[in-house]
Amino acid sequence: MFQIQATDVILPGLVAPSGFQLHQRPVARPGTGQALVRVEASGISFAEQQMRRGRYPGQPKFPFVPGYDLVGTVLEVGPAVDPALVGLRVAAATKTGGWTTHALITAADLVPVPATVDAVDAETVIVNGLTAWQMLHRSARVQAGQTILVHGANGGVGSILVQLARHAGLRVIGTASPRHHSALRELGVEPLDYQATDLAAQVRVLAPGGVDAAFDHLGLASARRSFSLLARGGTLVAYGMAAEVNSDRSVLQLFIKMLGQIAAWTLLPNGRRATFYDFWGGKRLAPATFRAHQQADLRQVLARLAQGVLIPQVAARFPLSAIGQAMELAESRTVMGKVVLTP
Repeated sequence: MFQIQATDVILPGLVAPSGFQLHQRPVARPGTGQALVRVEASGISFAEQQMRRGRYPGQPKFPFVPGYDLVGTVLEVGPAVDPALVGLRVAAATKTGGWTTHALITAADLVPVPATVDAVDAETVIVNGLTAWQMLHRSARVQAGQTILVHGANGGVGSILVQLARHAGLRVIGTASPRHHSALRELGVEPLDYQATDLAAQVRVLAPGGVDAAFDHLGLASARRSFSLLARGGTLVAYGMAAEVNSDRSVLQLFIKMLGQIAAWTLLPNGRRATFYDFWGGKRLAPATFRAHQQADLRQVLARLAQGVLIPQVAARFPLSAIGQAMELAESRTVMGKVVLTP
């Protein structure tokens, strides 16, 4: 088995989508606590779009293998790992390293994928599903009957978030390009044009008393507008700076401004609150709790996928060799859901 070669996608530096490189290497054997996974699917997320531009906080030095999450089958395990994992289809959030044919993963980070679930379908709900679930149920702590506002409702996170929200009994107002409105209506979303100059006014027409939660990945200007649309007791969950992806402004300064604004909002005596969702933040503060939450929440999301509660939003599938084309499509913002690589 270990005579075979693995193929990686390498991000060599600040390059155009066509600048990614393919690299072959010998397949390494798993060490203590590790599992060797044959990768069947790995997605393109907004994080890789930032990394390509050198604008993702804490990204590795170039060159490196991107890939925020993956689904695959365990081929072998190292010492101190349950051998029953061998042959199982599993999912993992990796942050980097997923765009490959074979990956060494810490076995404790693996979550079994239900046997009835397709690998590509499962891939669409790993980081995107975890992010959506945790923002809904851990950050905003939503309740059935409430109304929420979701920006980018057609995107990888947004398309999962609105489905989880509808399943939880929430009314959903979602912003997106008009080309996606029909698909969003089928998911039970009340869509609005994200480019409308009177977007805030349109939200107020639909929710005169304000929304109970808003989920905003665009940046500070949009977050301020979203906060103004909250009902008393409502929560803003900010989770990105998508509007700044092509900016030349300092990422660190942008985050400092965002966090400063969130801190200022917490001092207002109006019953509203704001938070910034950081997917990896808990790992730095409380590793054991972070892993427990990741495992429990991903199992919840995968179970809903297996039950048919979640409809996987697969925008397109590409082999690793077509990474340039895949990245261009993902960055075009013309598709609904997630672009997936299938090694």
